[in-house]
Amino acid sequence: MNKKKLLFIVNVDWFFTSHRLPIALKAMEEGYEVHLLSAVTDKAEYLERLGLIVHPFSFSRSGKNIFNELACVFGLYKQIKSIKPDLVHLVTIKPVLYGGVAARLAKVPGVVSAISGLGFLFVKRVGVQARLFRYAVLFLYRMAMGHPNQRVVFQNPTDMNALVAAGGVQKDKVRMIRGSGVDLLDYPVLPEPDGVPIVVMASRLLKDKGVHEFIEAVGIVTSKGIKVRFQLIGEPDSGNPESVTAEAVQSWQDEGVVECLGFRSDIADLFARAHIVILPSYREGLPKVLIEAAACGRAVITTDVPGCRDAIELDISGLLVPARDADALAQAMVRLIEDDALRQQMGRAGRDLAEREFGIDKVVAAHLAIYQELG
Repeated sequence: MNKKKLLFIVNVDWFFTSHRLPIALKAMEEGYEVHLLSAVTDKAEYLERLGLIVHPFSFSRSGKNIFNELACVFGLYKQIKSIKPDLVHLVTIKPVLYGGVAARLAKVPGVVSAISGLGFLFVKRVGVQARLFRYAVLFLYRMAMGHPNQRVVFQNPTDMNALVAAGGVQKDKVRMIRGSGVDLLDYPVLPEPDGVPIVVMASRLLKDKGVHEFIEAVGIVTSKGIKVRFQLIGEPDSGNPESVTAEAVQSWQDEGVVECLGFRSDIADLFARAHIVILPSYREGLPKVLIEAAACGRAVITTDVPGCRDAIELDISGLLVPARDADALAQAMVRLIEDDALRQQMGRAGRDLAEREFGIDKVVAAHLAIYQELG
């Protein structure tokens, strides 16, 4: 009996490795032949050693040239027809939209579309161009979500309800899975270190992640003479127009405003040495960094926006502040820096939340159930 073929389509293989690999490995255990279509980095050889079949494919970054975008959809169609998958799992925005259209054209038997956030669509932007952009993207959603045997996975109810209300997806196709999950064994809870408190922000260094608000809040807290260390984990993305510049990051480092650590893969160790984790993003799906912070037993400060607020229990495992509000972010920082008991209580509550909701086994089982549902 031939194995069923499962094809993941993702922007780049390192994101697949960090956010979807456990699902793929479990699918292989269940008898699927697993393929990955993505831009490849140094992760490709590692994934092939694990038994995945990797197909290089590059998505355009800007989306400004309609002919390049149409060529991308056609390229996906050709690859899908060549691989002949029984099931396609689409992850991140361009794979969801372009891959959804290509999968319909290629008559793939089943499709899973993972919506990891609608920030670019629903973060408030004004002007005729922004409205036209939304209309165009909603039209693409309707085309991409029109497969008769499809399930669309959301990470938070706000995004789910918004896209259903906008007509982008039918309600009977949607499923809710809270985030990508974490292996709780890889994120042990360790006691807070002694010494000066450490406040960490870990993120891609994009403007809509709230990097500038974080830096501004750091300045406010520092001006109060409070003893604290600030760390920024992540690096600029030169291909993204929303990225902060490498020059700005270097200036923050040179001025001693914050310790800029660059890209790091040892997040669990860094969080274990920290006291508070910050993410002042404008909108998310359900950010993995906040799940990781909860698993490590660290108090969180994040923004009262879709995705971020869904990753904490308000005033139990963390604090919420308005987006784009550096003053409120600074006040929340000071509160947790100065109140050891509250901060540590929130950290314990975060670990409890992670054990209840965010364990990787629960997330993997939910995805495999969807695969079985689609046949």
